[in-house]
Amino acid sequence: MEVSVLLFENFETLDVFGPVEIFGKVTEHISFYSLHGGIISNSHRVSLDTLPLDNIIKGTYVFLIPGGLGTRKQVHNTELINKIKQISTLSVHVLSVCTGSALLAKTGLLNGKRATSNKRSFEWVVSVNEKVDWIKKARWVVDGNFYTSSGVSAGMDMTLGFLADLHGEEFAGAIAIQIEYNWQKDKDLDDFCTSE
Repeated sequence: MEVSVLLFENFETLDVFGPVEIFGKVTEHISFYSLHGGIISNSHRVSLDTLPLDNIIKGTYVFLIPGGLGTRKQVHNTELINKIKQISTLSVHVLSVCTGSALLAKTGLLNGKRATSNKRSFEWVVSVNEKVDWIKKARWVVDGNFYTSSGVSAGMDMTLGFLADLHGEEFAGAIAIQIEYNWQKDKDLDDFCTSE
């Protein structure tokens, strides 16, 4: 299973490393990419060396798009949005965490599809593209090959849910036990959502 992770300045740490911890239990093929490659950092002083997105020529099995404060700037980065659209169109599965769904929504690929995002930034994400059927209450949402999750730690629940869809709940549950994580298995219930 090839997992390709998008990074940009000021990505959210757990949006990336929560899912990566889980995917790392099932594959060694995890790579980090940014628009032009090079060192990418965030506010937690986490820095990673990345490959250019142009290296993903034929898509990937899983394209993971995190959120974070950096999405506020990157949603206006036409070059990046076009690359996200190109790679998402060619990839087998596209997963976004938190406000990463704003970047995905900006491509237009979520138009008419169900999706969710971080509840504390929900109104901003909705404003990026109102043609998406935004589901506020959900922990994560699946629509075709698109998986979108709520905020931060929800990316781990979604990733386990994704693996459960592929290999069964027992398979995903075993990974949750291995990393000592209390998996929220109900994708329709987000305890951090205060309103419908």
